[in-house]
Formats: sequence, structure tokens, C-alpha cells
Amino acid sequence: MKTINKWLYWLPRVLAIAFIAFLTMFSLDVFDMELSPWETVVGLLMHNIPSIVLTVLLIIAWKREWVGAAAFIGAGFLYITLMVTNVFHSDQPWYIALSWSAIIAAPALLIGILFLLNWAWKRKHR
Repeated sequence: MKTINKWLYWLPRVLAIAFIAFLTMFSLDVFDMELSPWETVVGLLMHNIPSIVLTVLLIIAWKREWVGAAAFIGAGFLYITLMVTNVFHSDQPWYIALSWSAIIAAPALLIGILFLLNWAWKRKHR
């Protein structure tokens, strides 16, 4: 029982850190562009807004698991919604949105579900 508790505690937190690092890697394409230093800083900031928001929410979720559940599940569904909307307003094929959603939204949803399970486990075993 203690092993399950440890896994449920640490797994969503470690995965969230890895997921945020994964999202942050996408901002490195700013260095491929020929931008001024100021434009590079602004580009990095703009690309990393989701990572910054998720990091702040992860800090809060460290003690309040329901915040992590709501934040990561919400982020997953928000990304799916944005991808579906993007497909409808462009000439991209639908499977592009599906593949991007699987890469970005699925880990976010998994992390949110793990936070939710951890929150439920803690409530049940108080």
C-alpha cells in the first residue's frame, strides 16, 4: 500500500517536469531564425508561456493535487480544441490535428489523471 502511495505521489510530478521540459524544447527553434537579441528574448518568452503557466500550476499542485488534475486535464482539452479549430480554419488534413493532439494532449491528460488518482487516494486514506 505504501508503494502505491509513493508511485501515485511521484509519478505525476516527475512526468509533469518531463512534459514541461519537452514543451520548452520547442522554443529552441527561435535560435534558428535570424533575429536580433531582443527579438530572440521576446520569441523565447512567447514560446514558453505554456511552460511557465504549467510550471506555476505544478508548484501549486505539489501540495494540492486537484489543481494539477484540473490544470493538466484542462491543458490537454484546450490543446485538442485549438488543434481541431486550427484544422477547420486551414487546409490541413484532420489526421495532423490528431497526431499533434496525441503527442501533446495525451501526456497532459495522463498527468492530470494521475494527479486526480493521487488526490482521490489521499482523500480515501486519510
